[in-house]
Amino acid sequence: MIRKVLTFIITSLVITLGIAGVLILSQRPGDLPPAAGLDFTNTLAADGQPPQELTAIKMRDGYPLQLRRYSAAAPDAPVVILIHGSGWHGLQFDALARALAASADVIVPDLRGHGAKPGRRGDIDYINQFEDDLADLITATAKPGQKVVLAGHSSGGGLVVRFAGGAHGDMMDAAVLMAPFLKHDAPTMRPNAGGWSYPLLRRIIGLSMLNKLRITAFNHLTIMQLRMPQVVLDGPLGDTATTAYSYRLNTGFAPRRAYLKDVAALPRFTLIAGAADEAFDAAQYEPTLSAANDKGRYVIVEDVGHLDIVNAPETRDAIESLINEL
Repeated sequence: MIRKVLTFIITSLVITLGIAGVLILSQRPGDLPPAAGLDFTNTLAADGQPPQELTAIKMRDGYPLQLRRYSAAAPDAPVVILIHGSGWHGLQFDALARALAASADVIVPDLRGHGAKPGRRGDIDYINQFEDDLADLITATAKPGQKVVLAGHSSGGGLVVRFAGGAHGDMMDAAVLMAPFLKHDAPTMRPNAGGWSYPLLRRIIGLSMLNKLRITAFNHLTIMQLRMPQVVLDGPLGDTATTAYSYRLNTGFAPRRAYLKDVAALPRFTLIAGAADEAFDAAQYEPTLSAANDKGRYVIVEDVGHLDIVNAPETRDAIESLINEL
């Protein structure tokens, strides 16, 4: 009897490994199909001021996390950490950070795997490393007793949600979600995020099967491609763009599979999105999140798209309102 059980287990394991291997090997990164994608015009527009200089803080593994600091004059101001979206880096927040610096200490990191000094571009060491990096960043920058606000755009907003439901969630006092990514099957999702993201689905399924068996040796493989506009790639910041993600980075840059459990763990939060968002359906945010968490305030801005919500005046006003309530 024991031999039969062992034979069944071994056979099932071999079949599972075989299926996973076929799925992973049958799909590789390639050229993306034609699509409009996201409009980076205003994101790239210069405001006449030189960008804040990058500095670095060492993470627990010694990695020098790149960041920009914008300090407030008020001694009781909270610290606001702005987390960028997929493919780009903290420079997207330069104008917003300058505006918020009147009422908060603003920290803007380039997440590991991104920006001008990414380490390994598009990759991290393990799935929860972004959460650990944010915890290290809070520890290194927040003064004793200082309120902490995590604010993220798009995938950065998804990372804020993930952080809330993770091991370090109690380190933040409030959250700001700017057009956040929730999950590929959330009601807020438009197909391929409006032509921005292209998942390698067979690889994702195969790697997910291996991870359930605690096999992580292949988590460095690319499973997500991003349609970065050619105007960005050909421009002066083209070498700072990230166009593909590994399984472990992409997984750790979003809420967990049961994303509403992460949503339920959020402290008070403000969600801001544009009614003209190309990637997500802004009208679906409130009914989706409020079912799991009643601490949210929702601001939908007419005639504003996915990237442009960052610098919309309504976004600055909503964040300042949250800061003033702390």
